[in-house]
Amino acid sequence: MSIDNNAESRYLNLLIEALRKCRDYRPRFGSGSEMTLEDFQKLYRADPFYSWFGLDSTEVYRAHRLAGGITSLYRQLGTGCEQLFREILCDTLQLQHQRLHWYYTVPAPGGGVRKVTLDAKVDIGDVQSQERKQLLRVWLRDACNTLAVTTSLKGIVFEVRQGYKSKDSKRQQADITSAANAFANGYLPVLLLLSCQIDEDIALRYQSARWLILRGMTEGTSTQSTYAFCSDVLCYDLAGFFERNSKILRQEVLSIIRQLLR
Repeated sequence: MSIDNNAESRYLNLLIEALRKCRDYRPRFGSGSEMTLEDFQKLYRADPFYSWFGLDSTEVYRAHRLAGGITSLYRQLGTGCEQLFREILCDTLQLQHQRLHWYYTVPAPGGGVRKVTLDAKVDIGDVQSQERKQLLRVWLRDACNTLAVTTSLKGIVFEVRQGYKSKDSKRQQADITSAANAFANGYLPVLLLLSCQIDEDIALRYQSARWLILRGMTEGTSTQSTYAFCSDVLCYDLAGFFERNSKILRQEVLSIIRQLLR
């Protein structure tokens, strides 16, 4: 199935809507709600220590707003990319959104269970197109060979991120648990990155847990590169989509940064 211009407009709008949520970001400074400049100065000027050091200034507020806003921007970029990738899976493989849902349960503190959801699942048996089904089967075989996985698998589960530079050990352990649950249910766990940004120590730990890592490289094979996977297996040029819309996306990000600096 080819992607038409209407679908690409939908993809672009998903990304822009996610990014624009950062436009009016305001820091909380440890409080339960966002603070305006006036709220911040009232709080900090009433604190002798911060006041002595001049930390109640407008410049400090702007610095906090920009720093938190940039963090929010990266987070929303990741959220937008998750939504984008799910739409591409639905359109290229002709799957309903509910067919992409996958989760497992773990014991919750205090009793009961907690649901852990990954970003997308593709069960090869759900794909109707014989051509796409064969592409997925061949790719899954090659991916398993790359990881030295000999178990027979029926599909793939994806965790989609714009990049991965966090050293959060709890998050890493949760992802390792997700990989084990994916294999137990017959799925290959794939960490799909839209950028090349991942700490190599983290990458080694994930690969040891048999995550296949697809990086945001424009070169490489479909078991190495996110963009090669999209092009060769899903038959959609995701890198081309970003290139075609780069001017709009750059303008949107610059507008958000300027707003945060005000």
